[in-house]
Amino acid sequence: MEVAVAPRSTLIALAFVAGGIALGTASGLIPGLHANNMALLLAGIAPSVPGPPLSVGMAMLAAGVVHTFLEIVPTLALGVPDPAMAVAALPGHRLVLEGRGREALRLSALGSGIAVLLAAPLAIPVTRAMVAVWPLVRANLSVVLLAVVGILVLTERSLASMAIGVFAFVTSAMLGIATLDLSPEAPLAAGGVLAPLFAGLFGAPVLIDAIGGEGVPPQDDPAVALSKGGLAGLSGLGTVAGAVVGYVPAVSSAVAATLSLLAVPGRYGARGFVVTTSGVNTANTIFALFALVALGAPRTGVLVAIDEAEVPLSMPHLLTAVALSAVVGFVLVLALGDRYLLAVGRLDPTRLSVVVLVGLGAVGYLFAGPVGVGCYVAATIIGLVPARFRARRAHLMGVLIGPILVG
Repeated sequence: MEVAVAPRSTLIALAFVAGGIALGTASGLIPGLHANNMALLLAGIAPSVPGPPLSVGMAMLAAGVVHTFLEIVPTLALGVPDPAMAVAALPGHRLVLEGRGREALRLSALGSGIAVLLAAPLAIPVTRAMVAVWPLVRANLSVVLLAVVGILVLTERSLASMAIGVFAFVTSAMLGIATLDLSPEAPLAAGGVLAPLFAGLFGAPVLIDAIGGEGVPPQDDPAVALSKGGLAGLSGLGTVAGAVVGYVPAVSSAVAATLSLLAVPGRYGARGFVVTTSGVNTANTIFALFALVALGAPRTGVLVAIDEAEVPLSMPHLLTAVALSAVVGFVLVLALGDRYLLAVGRLDPTRLSVVVLVGLGAVGYLFAGPVGVGCYVAATIIGLVPARFRARRAHLMGVLIGPILVG
């Protein structure tokens, strides 16, 4: 073994990672701007970026990792409903309404950070196992996805919720089948209808529920109420679920977290959901990277961008980018999260919700033109159904599962 030292190349790579961290910070803190959207834009401009393709790929990956840490910040701060609707609110919002938003930020950061630590040693054995079973999974992918949908529906709290879950899945699947193959003209060349679809299904309904609410109430101290063992166990579940998301297409982080929480004692409540979901999101980035190398199949928008940009898959370099951006992402959640909550708490919640709703429509236009705005409106109407009737929002992932099931 020979150790080679290349200061200039190292400095260039670190500069690109720093640029990726900055982009991931922006995408993570701006409502409605998903890491995949930023990645597709980067893929579009990658050929014209003066620099080594590997360094450009490290920047893309760093942006995606930092985004998974920071996306909890606007999620908690925006769309907080009226306290009377707390039962139907997102788990993170329930913590904010209880004055535990600062704790929720730390729970999310810990969930993501522990998932990175756990995913690193698990990535190789899990990859070997998935490579062995992948032919069987691929041959029976429809059966696997239908089983996931069936479990989501059958574990709803009542027959009415089951019926609403089926309705939400079918309607979102029909929307995906009708729109995902469209290639509309748009101001941004690296666009697509997925951005407005996801904004409408998952973002807009939460903001609509917040109109007329009281916004972010005063928050208590940031002390974490979960034990170390509880944190480790929940992050471990999230890591395992993230592995599934990294290899099986159309199974989102929300779906994986929902399924994994079936094994979590009810005493963890909203805190368990925040930790597990954060672990899924971040672990997914690592396992999806190994899936790209082992199977040649990119499972996230960031890795699709890396694949399209023909980035050399040098695992030592790419994993270094993951590690550095994970450390920075953890620090940024703690450094910016409390300030973000405080700043949003001073704003009028109704006016803020309306502004962000319009902003999401603008994002839809930028990525898919007038067709994107239509997709955004249609998706918003469908996205309102689960929360109104006390069913899980994860059923809305039919927008991706449906088109796969019909080929």
